[in-house]
Amino acid sequence: MFKVKPLLFYCFSVLATSSVATAADVQINIDVDSPGPTLNKNIYGQFMEHLGRGIYEGIWVGEDSSIPNQDGFRLDVLQALRDLKVPLLRWPGGCFADEYHWRDGIGPQDKRPRTVNSNWGGVIEDNAFGTHEFFQFAELLGAQTYVNGNLGTGNPREMVEWLHYMTSDADTSIVRQRKRNGRDKPFKVDYFAIGNESWGCGGNMTPEYYADLYKQYSAFLKAPEDNQPKFIASGGTDDQTEWTKVLTEKIKSSWSLKMDAISHHYYTLPTGDWSNKGSATVFPENQWYSAIQRTLQIEAFIKKNLAVLEEMDPENKIGFYVDEWGTWYDVDEGTNPGFLYQQNTLRDAIIAGLNIHVFNRHAERVQMTVIAQMVNVLQAMILTDKERMILTPTYHAFKMHIPFQDATYLPVSFSQSLSNNHGEISIPSISASAAKAQDGNTYISIVNTQLNKAIEVELNQVKKVNGLVLTSDKMDEHNTFDNPNNIQPNDYATDVKDGKAFIVVPAKSLMVLNLGQL
Repeated sequence: MFKVKPLLFYCFSVLATSSVATAADVQINIDVDSPGPTLNKNIYGQFMEHLGRGIYEGIWVGEDSSIPNQDGFRLDVLQALRDLKVPLLRWPGGCFADEYHWRDGIGPQDKRPRTVNSNWGGVIEDNAFGTHEFFQFAELLGAQTYVNGNLGTGNPREMVEWLHYMTSDADTSIVRQRKRNGRDKPFKVDYFAIGNESWGCGGNMTPEYYADLYKQYSAFLKAPEDNQPKFIASGGTDDQTEWTKVLTEKIKSSWSLKMDAISHHYYTLPTGDWSNKGSATVFPENQWYSAIQRTLQIEAFIKKNLAVLEEMDPENKIGFYVDEWGTWYDVDEGTNPGFLYQQNTLRDAIIAGLNIHVFNRHAERVQMTVIAQMVNVLQAMILTDKERMILTPTYHAFKMHIPFQDATYLPVSFSQSLSNNHGEISIPSISASAAKAQDGNTYISIVNTQLNKAIEVELNQVKKVNGLVLTSDKMDEHNTFDNPNNIQPNDYATDVKDGKAFIVVPAKSLMVLNLGQL
């Protein structure tokens, strides 16, 4: 037997103004001698759909815009995303993907057809942002690429030719066309999905019908051996497991058929009511608690689907990707309902941290997650208003977790649970996730869900304690274009003596701390 080297955290529920607690409430053990799987950097993936101002104005303004840009990409957003170290971009949808015909988005921009975006606001889509622009943007960010093919209104030939256009270097008419359009070398497609939300906007299909279509399309999707994407099947949503079960039963990988992963979607609605989802910024305390309670349900949904995969795929060949997740509120007053524009508060940062903890715990199969969406849509990283730009609390939450990208998971255990109760709602008071980063240091992410109480934590066997804390006196604190720095991370550090340190995790806060090389 080997000796486990535990890190013990003694946690206390105290008032935020209290200095020292008298007795430990819980021990948190980080088992540094039992490392788990690598936390794939793509857990921090981003989604950019042709939806509202997500791409147009948010990312793409065109070369003639007065907004400073590089080849049409606005420079302030580009730099902010570079600072975020975005690992993966998903495009073109979402619901938009199954009405997107790729040939509309290639060639001279002034000659591309104008279409109607029937899913999102009924606005004109001028197709100025297409295949070449997407890959150029990904290359500017150094991000991997995830492309959704059109299963809903397309056909096998259209999808086959798009993949060939993107990945091949053969001397074919389609590749010659790509070269005439300005790209000599093939694009790198890291992931390719056959359809999206086939249970809903992608075609209202049954899992059995979709599985048959997947086999049909997949049989013809070919790419050079050195540029093969991972193929993703459209899975279920919420508590559904039947999609995972049917897909793993009916689709068995072979030389002509490949399914590397199954996707899953889950959105957090504070009310649970799609017709009245709740406000992003003006909400009562009970919707702080209900939103956290509902977001934590994702772990039960993941576990149910992973149980199916463990039975059907014990060799762990099939990944489980949560390629749409995040908060979904009623749109901000005065905005186009089809644009899904919503503000972003401290609550969203807390929810992001909690979801990251969940994904980390299941990183063996959950090797990709994609928050919806990156700019100006739903739980965005960035909001823009013409030439102005602000960073959201969720942006800060993601940036704080950069050390977790491709880090090694370290199990975290609690001696007992601390509950945060509000009426009939009960949520954990504290959540944590730890990892050994590529720099050799151990990092811990801690969330305190209490609205008015801090939690004091004793850390043992650490080398140092420094990092960042994101919090505010107000649960609905958010950045505005007039006050862009209302909420942002603050530095945190404390002394370490004989391997021991005391920290106070503020009420309603997210902390990421560097504990040194342990």
